[in-house]
Amino acid sequence: METKTAVTALAALAHDSRLAVFRLLVQAGPAGLAASRIAGQLAIPPSSLSFHLKELSHAGMVTGTQDGRSIIYAAQFGTMNDLLAYLTDNCCGGTACSPCNPTSIASKECP
Repeated sequence: METKTAVTALAALAHDSRLAVFRLLVQAGPAGLAASRIAGQLAIPPSSLSFHLKELSHAGMVTGTQDGRSIIYAAQFGTMNDLLAYLTDNCCGGTACSPCNPTSIASKECP
C-alpha cells in the first residue's frame, strides 16, 4: 500500500461515526448490511450516514452493492489488511516483536 492510500484510509476512519460504521461492517462480515440497518443500529441520521459511507467508499474501506431498493455495504477486508500490513511493516525494526507488559515498559526493558 502506498503512503497516500494509507493516509486516505486513515483519514476516512478518523471520525467516530465512520469508525463505528466500519467496525459494524467488519462484525457483519462479507454479507454486509443495508444502509437502513447501519443507521438504525448506530442511530445515525440517514443523510449523515450517506456522507460517512461516501467517505469510507472513496477511501476503499467499504463497497456498496445495489440489492433491490437497498444498498448493501460491506467492509473491504483486503484494504483493511493492506492498511494493517502497512502500519506494521517495520514493526520492531524488522525483528520478531515480543509483547511487553506494563512493568517492563515502565522499567524501559522494552524497546
